[in-house]
Amino acid sequence: QVQLVESGGGLVQPGGSLRLSCAASGFTFSSYAMSWYRQAPGKERELVAAITNLGGVTHYADSGRFTISRDNAKNTVYLQMNSVKPEGTAVYYCKAAGGRYGEYVYWGQGTQVTVSS
Repeated sequence: QVQLVESGGGLVQPGGSLRLSCAASGFTFSSYAMSWYRQAPGKERELVAAITNLGGVTHYADSGRFTISRDNAKNTVYLQMNSVKPEGTAVYYCKAAGGRYGEYVYWGQGTQVTVSS
């Protein structure tokens, strides 16, 4: 049974830091690209950052303030969020994509991040 379980969300003040984790099970984690998305109320889900199975990293939104990393020994992907802003308030999801054509896609249930003073 495939599972992606996000954790680490919560309330953080503007300018603060937060680290999200996504623990994977039920598939060969080291063969899958991983990514973080977020969805704010009333908005579409957007890509935040992505990392290949070999550790190649692509940052998208909030470049320079967010860092994605993975530990294949722990089947876990992380999102370090620094200098967070109120507009970063959203549900953050992790996604796994694998297979020869990326046809296997799994999502976690999401973790709420609220940036507010």
